[in-house]
Amino acid sequence: MRSHVVALGLLGALGIGGLQSAGAAELTVFLNQATESGVRELAAAFEKATGNKVNVSFKAGNALYQSIKDGAPGDLASLTGGQFDEFVKGGQIVAGSVVEYARVGNGVAVKTGAPQPDISTLDGFKQAMLNAKSIGHTRVGTGPFNTTLFQRLGIYDQIKDKIKFIEGKLVAAAVADGDVEIGIQQTNVIQPYPGTVYLGPLPAGLIEYGPVAVGLLSVSKHPDEARAFIKFMADPANTEFLKKGAMYPPVS
Repeated sequence: MRSHVVALGLLGALGIGGLQSAGAAELTVFLNQATESGVRELAAAFEKATGNKVNVSFKAGNALYQSIKDGAPGDLASLTGGQFDEFVKGGQIVAGSVVEYARVGNGVAVKTGAPQPDISTLDGFKQAMLNAKSIGHTRVGTGPFNTTLFQRLGIYDQIKDKIKFIEGKLVAAAVADGDVEIGIQQTNVIQPYPGTVYLGPLPAGLIEYGPVAVGLLSVSKHPDEARAFIKFMADPANTEFLKKGAMYPPVS
């Protein structure tokens, strides 16, 4: 992680108190698609534990960037690790408040009723890509990783003409609609989705994980409760909620 992201062991230095607050607060978390599923699960558990309300505000692309940049009313931002530096330097996110709480990796899906190749091994995944009539993934997020992956496997030149970049919809939606035969996207985004079958994550040895983190917005009107939620999100005892959102805990 970059220098602005601190480890859970430093949370005490941030002045974060216990979870219970004197009065219920209403928090707003700005987040992107890469982190939405896990945050929703963690938010529901935090609400139950503390009585505070957590509004999860999903914003795509530039809308998310602009909301944070313009100081829109909110308390926390959940983003991929490298996205925080600019906001910390610009004063939109409190320096020293950013904490890594999860990781995301890529998974694979096919249309319901279609053949379900075994992608659990390197050779199986490689053969599935060679056999597929079309492969869909995005240009952003973990999408560019796939190009490097196919090059590492030595199959990029063989499959590049059947790769379709999905824009304006989820990769799983493109699979369900029949736009592509097989789709690759973040594990917590590509599943579950109606009309598709999730084949699983990329096999060990191929899968790479991207860190995601949460930070305190400088405009927060409830900084103590927001810091308590940061602590809750990063607490290893709450890993079960991340897993319900098809996300992975950070490496200890």
